[in-house]
Amino acid sequence: MLQPQFASVADVTERLTAAGYLTDDAIATTVFLADRLGKPLLVEGPAGVGKTELAKAVAEATGSELIRLQCYEGLDEARALYEWNYKKQLLRIQASKDDDSWDDIHDDVFAEEFLLSRPLLSAIRNPDPTVLLIDETDKADVEVEGLLLEVLSDFQITIPELGTISAVRRPIVFLTSNATRELSEALKRRCLYLHLDYPSAEREKAIVLSRVPEIAEQLAEQLVRTVRALRSMELKKSPSISESIDWARTLLALGLDTLDEEAVKTTLGVVLKHASDHERAGTQLKLN
Repeated sequence: MLQPQFASVADVTERLTAAGYLTDDAIATTVFLADRLGKPLLVEGPAGVGKTELAKAVAEATGSELIRLQCYEGLDEARALYEWNYKKQLLRIQASKDDDSWDDIHDDVFAEEFLLSRPLLSAIRNPDPTVLLIDETDKADVEVEGLLLEVLSDFQITIPELGTISAVRRPIVFLTSNATRELSEALKRRCLYLHLDYPSAEREKAIVLSRVPEIAEQLAEQLVRTVRALRSMELKKSPSISESIDWARTLLALGLDTLDEEAVKTTLGVVLKHASDHERAGTQLKLN
């Protein structure tokens, strides 16, 4: 059953802001439509732009349980949907009487008590408000997308031994992707789409100030300007928004009130995590 959580686009903006996520009109509108239409939302963009944080913020804003499926190479049905508790089934078979028929034993060992729910099944069965986060979908094998199609089309899962389990209450579904590979058209058709990029300087400064309110506005502006300069370089990994926030907290912890060359040089490891990136940044920022 579809039970929308947000009353309007303005309601999305207000409640996400209260949850600590500074949104814009495009994000708020897309989240509202995903909730109102009951459609999964595919959020794509570079690492560290707030895709996962958006799902977490929606869960907090709506008082929903967050159920997360972290995708990775080799993820299979048993880890995504469900599996049977084989040890418990074996104990039941061993405890059966000699005159028990296989049909009786079969019905017992494939009963509800032997079923282990994984994230997708748990989200489908949850009667309470739920946000299902399928994180880094592009890291999973292509076959995993086939597992998602039934869930995202009809919000149901078929278990051969038990039948079809349909959602009592549809979860709000977020799929995130860093676009390391192209997702299938069949999967994309079932979703609304939102592309997130690094925020504007003004919005990133507002994010830093909201997360680290103790930092001076001028220092936050210096920090954001430096981070944007780093992102313009050809780095192996550009600084994420969360690393901008970590850098602000680092400067406060060190009692620094300006981001001069020496401060950048001594704290650059907070935002750059590769030796080649340090070398390139040092050269281009003339820190060496």
